[in-house]
Amino acid sequence: MSREHNIIVRPIITEKSTIVRGRDNQYIFEVSIDANKPEIKKAIEKLFNVKVDSVKTANYLGKIKRVRYKPGRRPSYKKAIIKLKEGNTLKIFEGK
Repeated sequence: MSREHNIIVRPIITEKSTIVRGRDNQYIFEVSIDANKPEIKKAIEKLFNVKVDSVKTANYLGKIKRVRYKPGRRPSYKKAIIKLKEGNTLKIFEGK
């Protein structure tokens, strides 16, 4: 598998991401924790054949949850908000 497929883990589809997608042409993805903004931008442009305007990232620490009698932790993850240039869309979100 190529490096681009290892950077982009999955799209995040929530009510808020759907609203932002329609209003601001932004798409939200879970990305690899060690990926930086230029790598994320290059991966999106290569995988989906679009032009990226900007990339914002946020690191999230996993929640502490109880596992049987001891506290455990859900996995930490990194989220990227991708803003595409005007006129570009991602077909995977359009359902076609």
